[in-house]
Amino acid sequence: MTAITFDTILPALREVLAAHPQPRPLIVNRALDGRVRLILEAQHEADPSMREPLDALARALFKTLGPYAYPSERAFLFETDINGFRQEQRASAIEGCEGVWIVDRLATEGDWSSVAPVSDAVPRIVFYSIKGGVGRSTALAATAWALAERGKRVLVLDMDLESPGLSSSLLPEDRRPSFGITDWLVEDLVDNGDVVFDDMVAASDLSRNGDIRVVPAHGREPGEYVAKLGRVWMPKVGIDGRRESWSDRLSRMTQKLEERWEPDVTLIDSRAGIDEVASACITDLGASTVLMFCLEGEQTWSGYRILLRHWHNSGAMRTVRERLQVVGAMIPELGAVEYAERLQENAWNLFTDELYDAIPADASVADDSLWSFDTNDESAPHFPWTVRWHRGFAALQNLHGKLTDVDAQEVQALFGPLVEGVASMVELQGARR
Repeated sequence: MTAITFDTILPALREVLAAHPQPRPLIVNRALDGRVRLILEAQHEADPSMREPLDALARALFKTLGPYAYPSERAFLFETDINGFRQEQRASAIEGCEGVWIVDRLATEGDWSSVAPVSDAVPRIVFYSIKGGVGRSTALAATAWALAERGKRVLVLDMDLESPGLSSSLLPEDRRPSFGITDWLVEDLVDNGDVVFDDMVAASDLSRNGDIRVVPAHGREPGEYVAKLGRVWMPKVGIDGRRESWSDRLSRMTQKLEERWEPDVTLIDSRAGIDEVASACITDLGASTVLMFCLEGEQTWSGYRILLRHWHNSGAMRTVRERLQVVGAMIPELGAVEYAERLQENAWNLFTDELYDAIPADASVADDSLWSFDTNDESAPHFPWTVRWHRGFAALQNLHGKLTDVDAQEVQALFGPLVEGVASMVELQGARR
């Protein structure tokens, strides 16, 4: 028998469930330490006909899962409203087990498996990268500028709370607001968010035709930023005992900002990596588009493969995949064509392995029900929107001065495919509203 590890819990559990009949719906509760219990409807607890099959299932779980199982007498939990419980806990379907869901108890509240519906108000576009140092924030600032030049009202949220800095590229020192996102999240815990709300947004002086409103991570004076940062992730518990997660609070803040400033689009600068902030930005804020910034190299593809495979295995893949778009970041000046071609090929390989539907070998005609793209399809999400590296735009701290004097042709030359892609998304989603 193969030794059980955390990574083999779900495959082993599938085998046990396939061999032992059990009522559905069924929820797998995986505790913080990884140990598994099964949650059933309360009516089965006192049903004599269920005693023997449930006992057999409990013994099989204990035998198969070893240290990741509870003793047989503690193998089950019961809920009177299991479907309500499933929705409240944001359970994810287990692929290959119809009627079976999993609730993962995590040390943090970031949950990459549960994807909120797309916001039906303002298009929200997340700038994300699996690794830092890819020019993501610079590209967002340039995109905000280009959209405003076209007359758009742009709201920019700096959600890279642990490494803030985007606001400096869009706002000079004397225009920065007194507060920021971190201040609001902390004040909201004690119902004091309105005190800072109107002074956490500043208008950029870069726009000549439209409007850029910037919400920084922190205000002009960070104050006790470290102490505040340790509290932003906290859930809010009301006097009635109801609990609101930090990501739900963030979503409420975003909605309030959009209602107040009425932008045409909200651009969100996410923290890099697979952490709680990135999870909130990508899966909890109702983003319509997630821009995946990529450098050509094994670090990029191995990192994104971890995330995409998680979506695939957790059942979230079909919900999130049509929101994704690869961005080829910092395309070098020398060998640009060859570099972009390698990046495109590797992106296609990744998406084919983890997101695209497999096309049967005997398929003679196109099947519109299959979501898949050819490697050279320019409309495909794996086909990179490119951003060229340029020395003048390489330093974020100098970007405000650069954008003050730059002309639209230079931005178009460097960021054109990204800007055009985002602009088309904004127009398309605006037409649907």
